[in-house]
Amino acid sequence: MVTPVKSVLSTGLAGLTWCLVVSCAASSNSQPDTAQPDNSAPTASLAAAVQQRLDALQAAVDGWQRADDLASAKSAAETARNLITGPDVHGYGDLDGDGRTGGASLTGLLPGEQGQPGLVTSPAPVCVERDVLGGSWADPAARWEEVRTRIATWNPTDNTFPALPSHPQRVVGWASLTLAAPTLELAREYAGHAQLHVRVAREALNGC
Repeated sequence: MVTPVKSVLSTGLAGLTWCLVVSCAASSNSQPDTAQPDNSAPTASLAAAVQQRLDALQAAVDGWQRADDLASAKSAAETARNLITGPDVHGYGDLDGDGRTGGASLTGLLPGEQGQPGLVTSPAPVCVERDVLGGSWADPAARWEEVRTRIATWNPTDNTFPALPSHPQRVVGWASLTLAAPTLELAREYAGHAQLHVRVAREALNGC
C-alpha cells in the first residue's frame, strides 16, 4: 500500500517542528524547570521542558559519578530517578532517607503507571520514540513493572537492563541499584552505566 504524499509530508513537518523547537531550547541558558509546560505555547514549552529535564538529569548523573562519599552518590541517584519517574511511579520520593526529595517534580520525563502523561509523549520523532520512550506505552503499568522485575533479578553476572528499550528507564535501574549499593566504588560504577543512557537520550532528543 502506498502512503499518501500528504500524510508523509504532514508527519515529516511535525517531526521537523518538534526538533527545531528542541534545538532552540538547547541554546537557552535557563535553569531546569520542573513545572508543567505553559499551555499557551504547548509545542515550544513542552520541548523546552524536556530539554531542561534532560539537562537536570545530566547534572544529577554527573554529581553521582563524581561523588566523594556514598551518601552524596545516593542523593544524586535519587534525584536522577525522580526526574525520570515523576510522582506517578511507585518509589518516587525520599529514597535515601535524608529527609528531602531530590529531583522533585510535578511530571515525570516518562509517563506514569496509570497513564499520566510524561514530558515526553507520542507522537515524537522516530529516535525519541525508540530511545527515550522505548516503544509503545499502551500499557504503562506493565512498562514500569518490567523495570521493577529487572531490578529485582539483576546480578553482577546477569545485567538485565539492556532488555529495557527505554534508555531513561535503564537509568532508573542503575539509580535503584545505587540506592542499595554498599560502597562508593559500586555507586560510581553504576553511574558510569547511567551516563551512557543519558547520552543516548540527549542525542535522540537533539539529533532528530
